[in-house]
Amino acid sequence: MSRVGKKPVPVPSGVTATVDGQMVRVKGAKGELSFVVPEEVSVALEDGAVSVNPRDESKTARAKWGMSRAQVSNLVEGVSKGFEKRLEINGVGYKAAVAGKVLKLSLGYSHDIDYAIPAGVTITTPRPTEVVVVGIDKQVVGQTAAEIRGYRGPEPYKGKGVKYSDEFIFRKEGKKK
Repeated sequence: MSRVGKKPVPVPSGVTATVDGQMVRVKGAKGELSFVVPEEVSVALEDGAVSVNPRDESKTARAKWGMSRAQVSNLVEGVSKGFEKRLEINGVGYKAAVAGKVLKLSLGYSHDIDYAIPAGVTITTPRPTEVVVVGIDKQVVGQTAAEIRGYRGPEPYKGKGVKYSDEFIFRKEGKKK
């Protein structure tokens, strides 16, 4: 039984939510997002909150129940507050800079990496060794941060590479003489 799905998603002031069949649209100060709820789950707007319930007790309906509620919650949080991922770059000569709609990364390769910034995401570099990814869609923000990290993930010996700011890298001891 889903414990996440039982709680209705409260809609804060300044945010409007509409339910049209299986489509949930949420509009707020930062923008507008929509999500199509799977057929196994029913969704309704009741007294200022969006409630999600399974249509039957099948395993797939129960599995999609909590996921659908979490998606709707992310829509509401995204249009009201937004999402942010911070990345840190460690290593000698490793740096990042934003030039127009392109993020230029110098990560120790023979060439610089030009990453085209996707629509709906804002990337800033407060310092050359810090990248901040901001947007209203949690999935797009997370995917963008993961792609940037994927160019040079952190290695366990010196910790060089791109890592999330809250990520812990297990360090290994090097070769002994």
